[in-house]
Amino acid sequence: MEETLERTNFIWEAIDQDLESGRYQQIHTRFPPEPNGYMHIGHCKALIMDFLTAEKYGGLCNLRFDDTNPAKEDTEFVEAIKQDITWLGFHWTGGLFYASDYYDKCYEIAEDWIKRGLAYVDELDKDQMREYRGTLTTPGKNSPWRDRPIEESLDLFRRMRAGEFAEGTKTLRAKIDMASPNMNMRDPAMYRILYKEHWRTGNKWCIYPMYDFAHPIGDALEGISHSMCSLEYEDHRPLYNWVVEHSAAMLPAQPRQIEFSRLNLTRTVMSKRFLRQLVEGGYVSGWDDPRMPTLRGMRRRGYTPQAIRNFIDQVGIAKADSVADIAMLEACVRDDLGGKAPRVMAVLNPVKVVFTNVPEDWQDTLTMENHPDHPEMGERQVTISREIWIEGEDFMEEPPKKYFRLKPEGEVRLKGAYIIKCERVVHTVDGGIDHIECSVDLSSRSGSEGANRKVKGTIHWVNARDCAPFEARLYDQLMTEEWDTAEAADKKDVTKFLSDTSLQVMNGYCEHALVSAKPGDTFQFLRNGYFCKDPDSTDTHPVYNRTASLKSSFPVK
Repeated sequence: MEETLERTNFIWEAIDQDLESGRYQQIHTRFPPEPNGYMHIGHCKALIMDFLTAEKYGGLCNLRFDDTNPAKEDTEFVEAIKQDITWLGFHWTGGLFYASDYYDKCYEIAEDWIKRGLAYVDELDKDQMREYRGTLTTPGKNSPWRDRPIEESLDLFRRMRAGEFAEGTKTLRAKIDMASPNMNMRDPAMYRILYKEHWRTGNKWCIYPMYDFAHPIGDALEGISHSMCSLEYEDHRPLYNWVVEHSAAMLPAQPRQIEFSRLNLTRTVMSKRFLRQLVEGGYVSGWDDPRMPTLRGMRRRGYTPQAIRNFIDQVGIAKADSVADIAMLEACVRDDLGGKAPRVMAVLNPVKVVFTNVPEDWQDTLTMENHPDHPEMGERQVTISREIWIEGEDFMEEPPKKYFRLKPEGEVRLKGAYIIKCERVVHTVDGGIDHIECSVDLSSRSGSEGANRKVKGTIHWVNARDCAPFEARLYDQLMTEEWDTAEAADKKDVTKFLSDTSLQVMNGYCEHALVSAKPGDTFQFLRNGYFCKDPDSTDTHPVYNRTASLKSSFPVK
């Protein structure tokens, strides 16, 4: 796979300086997803940055699952995340790890902190803790239990581990500074009581470390050089450094945390909680619904790994927050598929055409290229007979000026075949079109001497005698434009912003060869867009998802 993120960025410049100064001798990164849901496009910026940085510097990248909240985690998500990373073309060269691998070490460090007067067992409940914490403009207040004797805190902490206390009654807090201007440094909680069976450690633990405690310890234990994360963790960096520095005697490394802006995308939900709401409420067919921003949904829709990597490259790595237009992602998909997807013909809104100047059993076999720019992709045989299907939009009885498709008394060329002329329109009882009668100029066959006769319009078609019926699912964005400007409070009900045009189902006809394609195979349906075969397909009824149109349906702002 071609390398993306080829342009330099401030993180790589910082790494270059660290290597030149001798601060680090080898680059070692990690990708630390939480296994509580499926990965979406918003995770790709960090994922690609972590893995690609290791590749760029000949280093290692670990995959470490942040499994510190057993109430929301599942092995289903673990396997899905591993599959998504592999699909994107990466592998955890530094090894596969879990935060739970380090629970014993975290506990050992926690006891060490208590013994050194750096942590204490607190008994404030959530509301009291919030009250004592203060605000952005007022300092916090010390807990009444902040100065309890070390021996007492140590005894209580051990009894917390033994399961003697109820959830929410006690926490272990680091003793830092309740007057700090950084709220994260105001005696943050390091452990809480949680009676949940862990999917890896079972019932061994009933106290679990908080992310801000377990994460830097995991980084340091694994010898991570650069801990890259999104910008919302910038205010957590002093705590990250504090944890590492005050555990240095028990840790082999001192990682450097660097933050960058997260990926934001127009008309796209980037919250697992909101996405779960859509799935559980039945507003989408599942986590792999092609309208979902999950990597599974994008893969099912036909997006390619390289298109996603190219998109992240175009977005770039920066410090300032920004919002990328969904049109940019679609353009990357089109650009990548343009050179890869074979060309075929399919009709989404079929209208029958009958050739009146050939016998009933007339048939011809035509040779068509699979890709105009890639002869190595070969050719295919396509038959044509007396009856064909054309796109409904390719015929008008009362056309405007400069309409170059089929019209009464008008001529068009059938793609790769013949020139035809509309002689008569046969209507149904209610005034609709039953079929169109045309004459076919047999001397105009593509590849013959008569093919040089020029007409202004060329349309696609499928042979009615051997085509296959298929279902086309035309996807648009799941969210309306109002989602981008809505207030955070309004966004809590994500269903208010669902577009009623995000899915249109049409039943048409396609070349018969598309029946035997495998789910995941992607084609360009001439003049209709890029389509990917869906797993819902059967042996007799193929289903194709529109991956992308041939041109952007959204103006780039």
